[in-house]
Amino acid sequence: MTERIEWPKGGATSTALKSSSLLSRQLIDDIHLSQAAKVFLAGCGLPMVWRKKSDWRILEVGFGLGQNFLLTWLAWRDDADRPNQLHFVATDTYFLSAQAMLDANQAYPQLLPLIEQLQAQLWGLLPGMHRLLFEDGYVLLTLCVGDAKTMLQQQLLEVDSLYLNGFDHQQSPLIWDLHTIKAVASCCRRGTRLATNATDHALPERLKQCGFETEKTSATTPQQYSLQGLYNPAWEPRKAIDQRRPRALAASSCIVIGAGLTGAAIAASLSKRGWKVTVLDAAATPASGASGLPAGLLVPHISVDDSLLSKLSRSGARITRQQAKALLEDGKDWCHNGVLQRDLDGTGPQLPKAWFNEWSKAAAEWSCRSSEEQNIACGLSPQADGIWHASASWIKPAKLVEAWLKTPGVSWQGSARVASLKAAKTVQAGWQALDADEKVLAQADLVVIAAAFDSQTLAQSLGVELRMHPIRGQVSWGLHQSGESPNKAALNGHGSYTPALPLEQGLAWMVGASYERDCATAEIKAQDHAQNLAKLQQLLPAAAEQMQSELAKNQIHGWAGVRCATPSRLPMLTRLAGASVGPQVWVCSGMGSRGLTFSGLCAELLAAWLHAEPLPMEQRLVKALMIDKAKAS
Repeated sequence: MTERIEWPKGGATSTALKSSSLLSRQLIDDIHLSQAAKVFLAGCGLPMVWRKKSDWRILEVGFGLGQNFLLTWLAWRDDADRPNQLHFVATDTYFLSAQAMLDANQAYPQLLPLIEQLQAQLWGLLPGMHRLLFEDGYVLLTLCVGDAKTMLQQQLLEVDSLYLNGFDHQQSPLIWDLHTIKAVASCCRRGTRLATNATDHALPERLKQCGFETEKTSATTPQQYSLQGLYNPAWEPRKAIDQRRPRALAASSCIVIGAGLTGAAIAASLSKRGWKVTVLDAAATPASGASGLPAGLLVPHISVDDSLLSKLSRSGARITRQQAKALLEDGKDWCHNGVLQRDLDGTGPQLPKAWFNEWSKAAAEWSCRSSEEQNIACGLSPQADGIWHASASWIKPAKLVEAWLKTPGVSWQGSARVASLKAAKTVQAGWQALDADEKVLAQADLVVIAAAFDSQTLAQSLGVELRMHPIRGQVSWGLHQSGESPNKAALNGHGSYTPALPLEQGLAWMVGASYERDCATAEIKAQDHAQNLAKLQQLLPAAAEQMQSELAKNQIHGWAGVRCATPSRLPMLTRLAGASVGPQVWVCSGMGSRGLTFSGLCAELLAAWLHAEPLPMEQRLVKALMIDKAKAS
């Protein structure tokens, strides 16, 4: 659901804000922004109270026009003593469209550079949680679409500041009922500061019942008043984060084993939290395994019941798309052209029913039925059945690996095959990565195994058997003739076809991939070219003619790799060894054919879990990935 709105422009200058240094770079002359800064930021003591902290976490109930987030982001930018990371979690029953958000804030030129960045990511906001990354991942906005109480129960977060955005309680009587306030209180630590601009004069009493000490500071209108408060209950609160999540680890040293998509993503995410990360790999160069695929498709999974896999794939695809846009060269290393998924026999995946009703616009920004124009543009008949994935892209995985490994704080060491892991002589010394001669390659407080199918061997050195199996895959590719102008959008369904892929050798097409279970070797097989041709004959017969001609001339090239999958078809993220408060060993593996989709998501989830940060997705989705050690074996 989206909505266009009108917002009053202009207004008197705020002398209160002019006399403060709340936003050092620019004075905000509009009364609406100055009032928001005075009520919410100053009401929570910001930016003074966050200075020299490692991170700061803010919860806003009622995102509205996004101005409180934008002002907080601006204050973070302007503060030389700002926290390393800023987490901002916002709940709302629905969020304005990107255009409506831009229209609402165009009167404020000081916010335009930020609102344009925000607008670019305000798409596809279906019910659930959406992680948006800014400032190279140091400002993290988590949008929770749905009822505040339900969303907060799925978050498990502990915040430092709390914005209760103003509501007309007569129009929305449930937004600040006692049950919602209790859910909000469960996200606070003793000392969390609160600020609100409310119309409900019974709100202070409900806040008091939930452990807040409050005082009215001013009246903004005859109907509205400002309130500041502190979470300081007379009782000792039982925190959900204490019961279901460990306390945060202090950033220290980390070894990541495996320099593919998963290992590189984890290294980048942890380094941004202050970890010094050493990435070890048996190969001489990064992305030498399945992540060496010339290009892969980043496409969300769809299902009529919007399954766990579908929801997880959207969460992962959003994060990877943000990373690709920030780190890669458009048109060369990645391209956001959309992908058309063919329904070849009428039994293909169907869109959820809710996507045709109140959530149709947000859903279409992810996936919708393909139009005649889209079919024709992809070389199909106008009446072809298919799903158009507007959010989809092709990406060169090795380029993304390379970019992640360049993150400050990450060091890469090739030709370093880890044969086993061993606890150091003292608990405080952490874990050692040993080669086949039991020579110590590296030692660190945290080890993350991200070595695909080889993760099994390393887990065995800790006495754990992992349930995973190898899957060999091969793609076929060839070069277009000079002057050819192929279609830009890729197709998938039974296999996939990328029609215009820039490689060092020239503009190429690529089709695949074969699927051979329980095969851990990556040699090129002639019969797999024939299998890929058969898939292309179904996907796009016209393109298959070109492939068949080049196959007959022995001009087809191939690439093969070994993927790793779990019985659930979902990645595995679990702690294998170590206490919850000390040195630990984790494994993150089993991406299957969705390494591009899941690697960045799992990396952010692991970092959030280790640091007790806001989750990047709902707790029920987290449980599907973070299985315990017993279920992993």
